[in-house]
Amino acid sequence: MVVVVMGVAGSGKTTVGRLLARELGWRFYDADDFHPRANVEKMARGVPLEDSDRIPWLESLRDLIGGCLERGESAVVTCSALKASYRDYLLVGEGVRLAYLKGDHELLLERLNRRRGHFMRPEMLDSQLAALEEPEPETHFDISARPEEVVREIRKRLGV
Repeated sequence: MVVVVMGVAGSGKTTVGRLLARELGWRFYDADDFHPRANVEKMARGVPLEDSDRIPWLESLRDLIGGCLERGESAVVTCSALKASYRDYLLVGEGVRLAYLKGDHELLLERLNRRRGHFMRPEMLDSQLAALEEPEPETHFDISARPEEVVREIRKRLGV
C-alpha cells in the first residue's frame, strides 16, 4: 500500500508523513525531493508553478508510486496534489490511499512564518489555496490536532 499525504504548504505533510512511515515501518518519500531544480528556484523567488512546470515532477512521483506497488513496497509519499487531475494521475491503483491534511488559513500561515530554510515562501500560500481542489470529505484530516493524533486518525480510518 502507498499512502499519499497531501495538502498545501504548512499543513504538516512532512511531519505527519515521516511519523506515519516510522510507526508503520514503511519507506518515506517527500515529493519536494523530486522537483526539478528549475521548479525549486522558481518557488524560492515566490513565483507559483504552472501546470507545465509540474508535469515532470508528477511523472517522477507516478513512477515512484507505481514502482512501490510493483515491488510490493509499502510507502508514505507526501505531495501537495492540489488539483483533482494531479491526484487522478498519482492514484495509480487500488493500493494507493489518500490523506488530505486540512487546516485554516491562519494556522497554515502561522506555520509557514515559523519555518526556516524551506524554498516555499509564506506569500505563496494564497496561490496554493486558490489552486486547491479539495478531495472527498472522507479523506480530510484536521491539522489543528497534534501530529501524533493526526497519524492515529489516519491509521484508524485507513486501516493501517
